[in-house]
Amino acid sequence: MHEIRRSELEARERRRLSSGACCSADSLGRAREEVPDPYRTAFQCDRDRILHCKSFRRLAHKTQVFLAPEGDHYRTRLMHTLEVSQIARSIARSLALNEDLTEAIALGHDLGHTPFGHCGEKALSESMAAWRAREFGIDPPSDLFRHNLQSVRIVELLEREGAGLNLSREVVDGIRCHTGDRDADTAEGRVVALSDRIAYVVHDIDDAERAQLLSEDMLPPAFTEVLGTTSSERIETMVHDVIAQSAGMGEIAMSVRVHEAMLGTRRFLFENLYTHGDAKYEEPKARALISELFDYFIDHQDEVPREYTTHDADHPDIQVADFVSGMTDRYAVRLFDELRIPRSWKR
Repeated sequence: MHEIRRSELEARERRRLSSGACCSADSLGRAREEVPDPYRTAFQCDRDRILHCKSFRRLAHKTQVFLAPEGDHYRTRLMHTLEVSQIARSIARSLALNEDLTEAIALGHDLGHTPFGHCGEKALSESMAAWRAREFGIDPPSDLFRHNLQSVRIVELLEREGAGLNLSREVVDGIRCHTGDRDADTAEGRVVALSDRIAYVVHDIDDAERAQLLSEDMLPPAFTEVLGTTSSERIETMVHDVIAQSAGMGEIAMSVRVHEAMLGTRRFLFENLYTHGDAKYEEPKARALISELFDYFIDHQDEVPREYTTHDADHPDIQVADFVSGMTDRYAVRLFDELRIPRSWKR
């Protein structure tokens, strides 16, 4: 039986990937040099490291949109991550981009999400800002905590007891730039950013319909006529459009018509689901819980686990944010219960 060495895999990439792809052998390397794996490319190693890390496993118990949903079929942050990975790999394969790099970025892009989705992220930012205002008498920005930057912090510093995963620079860049105001340096990173938007627009509609908060006839016809009337139709429309447009332009893009329909659907969801809908009924409780946990641990820093205090000794708010943001929804609830409710009442 013939063994396949890393050099052979890298040579295969050279032959079959497009000129716009990032080949493993051309990686800018890692923050810390290490001996290359004999049988896996750099990006394959990165994918495996993310897949086996603790932060990835915790995504199974973190909210996507619906807080504490009643039912087994609502998406968690882990399911969202896997769906982004599937969409991104489909696009990358058709455009002859590096699937291993694409998958590594997709699997790592949401590692830094807080418990309770984006409302937890906002609550943590507000808590950090309030503490800095009290402590230093300053008016800090309101977005001190951003999940994409926290994802980078996890893979660079927090995993492996403070050593980080030492990922390739292209993977870290793609994770950092999957949201925000700067595009990723690689085409693979830009594919993941667009796949993230495709996934949450489509699947949040699916979950909202399952929760009977939306029905298909409530969606604006101007958008459904373009994207389709089922999840599979919408994904297929957008994925096919990205492939067709990107192959013709040499850049990762959507046609104006499909892109406007996707953005219009996203605006509709923000107006009717994300910020005003019944799906947000539990948000005030979740935000209060995150704030309470932050305030407790900023006042009891000796109770923060050691793995979160290895870095930033002069910034206790960052250490507490590292700890709180890494919690799963159910652990945060259980810890809040243990810290705030007298034991004699827990019967």
